[in-house]
Amino acid sequence: DMETAVVEYEDTVKEYFMKLVPPNDHKFAALHGAVWSGGSFVYVPKGIAVDIPLQSYFRLNSPGTGQFEHTLIIVEEGAHLHFIEGCSAPKHSVINLHAGCVELYVKENASLRYSTIENWSRNMMNLNTKRAVVEKNGRIEWVSGSFGSKVSMLYPMSILKGEGATSEFTGITFAGRGQNLDTGTKVVHAAPHTSSTIHSKSISKDGGVATYRGLISITPKAHHSKSTVSCESLMLDQYSKSDTIPVMDVRNDRVDLGHEAKIGRISEEAIFYLMSRGISEEEAKAIIVRGFVEPITKELPLEYAVEMNHLINLELEGS
Repeated sequence: DMETAVVEYEDTVKEYFMKLVPPNDHKFAALHGAVWSGGSFVYVPKGIAVDIPLQSYFRLNSPGTGQFEHTLIIVEEGAHLHFIEGCSAPKHSVINLHAGCVELYVKENASLRYSTIENWSRNMMNLNTKRAVVEKNGRIEWVSGSFGSKVSMLYPMSILKGEGATSEFTGITFAGRGQNLDTGTKVVHAAPHTSSTIHSKSISKDGGVATYRGLISITPKAHHSKSTVSCESLMLDQYSKSDTIPVMDVRNDRVDLGHEAKIGRISEEAIFYLMSRGISEEEAKAIIVRGFVEPITKELPLEYAVEMNHLINLELEGS
């Protein structure tokens, strides 16, 4: 935990703490820097491959409070790690705030997969900041599932600092009644021959609002970089809303960049076909939605994939 880390590994924490997300980044980063508590500290030495995923779980129990946990992960040269984070909160009648911070350092030839499943209550303001810096030939993988919360604004950022660094983002959001989930990712290509892949999926129902907001920034010296962005949105009724707001900032002409977005209603024909095979309408919709999010669930360990399918079923029921 971070409280122990600042005492037992003071020099290491001091070197990296809030260097990627400085307090002057935005006002919630400043608030976080002033009042943070809790969180996880992981240091993987050079050449070490952690075979079993490390897991942490954060729960906000008290009504009308804020949660400001700080996660700091350093993966040294040639090391490998999969870190899984779970977040949840019970339902209260007052607004709660989550303004955590995640800083990830991936060194040369290292790799880190960072998986998050967030299942907040509908009274949560989820304003989290996540950022990674990747050195030469390093790799960062984000796997993100966002459920619950009243408002979410979450855009994990990858800074591809070293030549040959890669980033992959796979995310799913589910916006129900009274929810506005504004999520996406940012990638800065700051070195030559870097590459990024983004797969974003969103589901909205009962008037929920799901927005993909992303940034691909390719600097003048990041020649021969490649980036692919794919956004898919599924609306389950005529009241919901889905937007795709991509920003492409390309500062040199020796790049390969592609973007596609698909937004559509759930297929009435597919539902009818499944119902003709004896499946109820509710289960037919659930089957289609589970198929829609399958690319995300297959990236998770089995127990988390089962849990995410269970969360989807609860969302479909309006629970």
